[in-house]
Amino acid sequence: MGAQSGSKVMTTREAVSRFVKDGDSLITGNYNESMPTSLIYEIIRQGRRGLTYYSQSGSFDGEFLVFGGCVDKMVSAFIYKWGGSQRGGIIEQYQRAGKLQIEDYTNFTYNARLAAGAYGYSYMPVLPAIMDSDVFKYRSFMGDKKFGTTTCPFTGKTIPVVPAANPDVCVLHVQRADKNGNAQHWGGLGSTVHACLASRTIIVTCEELVEYDVIRSSPHHTIVPGFRVSAVIEEPYGCHPFEIPGYRGLDTAMFSLINQAFKSDDTMQKYMDEWIYGLPSRAAYMKHYVEVFGQEMLNRYLARSFHSAPANYGIPFQSGWDHNGIANDLGVDMQGLEKLIAEKGEIVDVK
Repeated sequence: MGAQSGSKVMTTREAVSRFVKDGDSLITGNYNESMPTSLIYEIIRQGRRGLTYYSQSGSFDGEFLVFGGCVDKMVSAFIYKWGGSQRGGIIEQYQRAGKLQIEDYTNFTYNARLAAGAYGYSYMPVLPAIMDSDVFKYRSFMGDKKFGTTTCPFTGKTIPVVPAANPDVCVLHVQRADKNGNAQHWGGLGSTVHACLASRTIIVTCEELVEYDVIRSSPHHTIVPGFRVSAVIEEPYGCHPFEIPGYRGLDTAMFSLINQAFKSDDTMQKYMDEWIYGLPSRAAYMKHYVEVFGQEMLNRYLARSFHSAPANYGIPFQSGWDHNGIANDLGVDMQGLEKLIAEKGEIVDVK
């Protein structure tokens, strides 16, 4: 989480253009809340194709990406059923029509794949009960690579394993970040951290860009270190209409409008033409929202203040060396330390 010299700040359009390519595997880092909708809308606007989409607890994010022609394959543990029991959601319709392939995991096995990817393992063992389920038995595009089995070296029992997941791109929305990409998030995390760290490229949008000193003052909120981030975008309302703790709640007015859009393909296309294709940026999106719903409606969802107690992270000194390059224990600089080692060996008595 250290300070860095190179700024990674860019626009959403530039970040998607540079880092999301046709045929990539894409994952949303956020777990249901604070979904990175501005990035998802931009991916749709730029017409990405052939994506494999990972979503642990999907809402309309997957539905829009599929309807926009971006996604051919999905890996998921849960998909919200938009469109009602008769029509069904877009994902369900496309799967039944043979236009979309889906691999279904449980929340635990989905997370185990990401944990393996984040830790650098090739696979991760999971609970044996999964072998009795249809999740284990039914396979789609992954075939035999969806699950495997191995023998426990301690018990000799057969245990199921899942392969590591290492998506090409993770898109993430957080409360704040600095220009170097150090990203801070508080609230429900779910698979967020593992989704980010398992991915090869991470794109972060944030409600506000802050100075590095702000990040450094609350290190427990940093979920992704800057050196792992490829792009950071200051994007207020970047997760709207989803909630984000400390800023706003779920915008039920917009969700009602989205729910109406799922009545037919025509209403879906009309919604996307108006709210995605017809609006080139998140700023234009929010301006249009105020035109349609009014500023008063938008203000209704602003979060009330509820601050945590401050924590004291102070220590006597930041490291074993002071600002003048003198060792705190030995009172010498680096050349002096090397001289002591040469004279007395590698162990130096500090008394």
